Amino acid sequence: MTLLCILVGLVAGLGAAGFFVMLEWGSSFCLGYLANYHPATAGYEKPLFAAESPQAPGSIVRWVLLILPAAGGLLSGLIVFSLAPEAEGHGTDAAIEAYHFKDGAIRKRVPLIKAVTSMITIGSGGSGGREGPIAQIGSGFGSMLGQWLEVSAHERRVLMAAGMAAGIGAIFHAPLAGALFAAEVLYRDPDFEHETIVTGFISSIVAYSVFGAIFGFHPLFKTPDYEFVRVGMLLPYLILAVVAALGAILYVWSFYAFRGLMFDRLNISNYFKPAIGGVLVGVVGFYLPEALGTGYGVVQTCFDNDTLATSSADALLSLPSAHGFRHLLPETMGPLTVAALLLAIIGVAKIATTAFTIGSGGSGGVFGPAVVIGGALGGATGLVCAQLFPGLGIRPGSFALVGMAGFFAGAANTPVSTIIMVSEMTGNYNLLVPSMLVCVVSYALCRRFTLYEKQLPSRLDAPSKLGNMASAILRRLAVEQALAKRLEADLVVVPRHMSLAELTRQFANSTQACFPVVDEKCRLTGVVDAQTIRQVITETGVGDLIIAGDIEVRPPNVTLQDSLLSAVNQMVKANRDELVVVDEDDPHQMVGILSRGNIIAAYNRQIVGGGAETAPSRLGRRTSSHPR
Repeated sequence: MTLLCILVGLVAGLGAAGFFVMLEWGSSFCLGYLANYHPATAGYEKPLFAAESPQAPGSIVRWVLLILPAAGGLLSGLIVFSLAPEAEGHGTDAAIEAYHFKDGAIRKRVPLIKAVTSMITIGSGGSGGREGPIAQIGSGFGSMLGQWLEVSAHERRVLMAAGMAAGIGAIFHAPLAGALFAAEVLYRDPDFEHETIVTGFISSIVAYSVFGAIFGFHPLFKTPDYEFVRVGMLLPYLILAVVAALGAILYVWSFYAFRGLMFDRLNISNYFKPAIGGVLVGVVGFYLPEALGTGYGVVQTCFDNDTLATSSADALLSLPSAHGFRHLLPETMGPLTVAALLLAIIGVAKIATTAFTIGSGGSGGVFGPAVVIGGALGGATGLVCAQLFPGLGIRPGSFALVGMAGFFAGAANTPVSTIIMVSEMTGNYNLLVPSMLVCVVSYALCRRFTLYEKQLPSRLDAPSKLGNMASAILRRLAVEQALAKRLEADLVVVPRHMSLAELTRQFANSTQACFPVVDEKCRLTGVVDAQTIRQVITETGVGDLIIAGDIEVRPPNVTLQDSLLSAVNQMVKANRDELVVVDEDDPHQMVGILSRGNIIAAYNRQIVGGGAETAPSRLGRRTSSHPR
């Protein structure tokens, strides 16, 4: 598995590099060349392609921005719904579903189709991120490798999760967070798929190394040296946590509301729904281009020149939409307030364009937009708090950074990996304390909401874990804890000389599935069950000639100290519903009878937390020594 995870990491790293180049080319051609719009990028990501538009420099061709997302949505929808419908929307949910319900099986065509359609959707201005596509691309290769090698379902799931971890760790420059995210995103509760963590580390290391060797080893965003040195700062960060949680709830609600109440009810073919979503995205992008594409440049602008709140506001007011937006507001409004309102509107507009793009069936991720939305809302909160608490020296960029983490932690129910993800993406670990506060509060407030509807509540609800958990519980319980209490008149034990006719009458009057057979000294010699009697009784006229000793069989026995798991295994092998419990020191001395019902009752008591009562170890010995 280590060697296979290295191979998965190698291919996922190359896949992430190829996907990144495809996205850069698509955005450069569609937004740069056709619309003459060159959005700012994350600080350490320089444009790979310089597409010079025939238009005058600095003049955005807004009518092109109006139609580009619709054209991209139409082409993406035709490809997806013709070849691989599971590649629609954000791919992380599809990967989670494959892990839990499809034994880690993903069709071979999905990774390629997801890469192409995501490039078309995001490159043409659709609001989507890289996380969903690369999660499906990486997990798809892990699944293909497992299917090709014909490994077990468990190993195929592990390889699939390793591919997801590798892809995310590489393309977001966050190898540690990528591995943890793949293990945490599977569940809503603070739970981890621990079987995938080590393998995820291996594949993520390799993938990040491959990606870094091509594009450089650096964080995604370029940030100042933020620090947390004042306890009083926790109050404004607490305000940020509430803002992030409310924004995350709006994000999740909008996404599923537009998808369920609008796009799912449209009486048109799925092929054309992404085009309808693209039309709506184009309308928003016509007035606010920052809401198109990945939008990382907005977050980077929050970090640029962030020495004081005023200098940060000046940087934000240089965004393409700032000039027109400024003229819509009263002249008496200060630059800090204008910048805060602009960021808040960009955040809300990004929520809408993401819901239109991904909710309509367009191909792209939801983590990237969440980073932009969280950064925008965080930066806006920082600008407001800088005016409310002037003595704290608040730098709005630090609120943008923490807002990125808090927003996605609430929206995706992934507080741990998100803290590390944002720290790695920004190369800043000095804000861990406020990030922890904001993420935990946001996560607690958003427990009823999640972007990933295929998440299961916890490992207890995972179909793949039922067998393992049942085995673990049964292994901990002893036969003594499940043995039913039987009074002397309840347990039927027959002597070896009992006739077949009498045995038949005994079975007719008893609920036992088998009768222990004892000799003259009341020592166990075998058992007789109903199946054996049915086979013998078909021969007429032999009822008085056959006795219990003739048809008894040596039963599989268990002792009081054996585990219930071993008892279940013996029942399955012998195809029996009851086992005779014997003394550990004397296998001919019977203690009682253990049934499937006893085991199920003990298991249920353990599951509900009441524990299993211990039955007296010698209770059945008195009844077994007096055959009826």
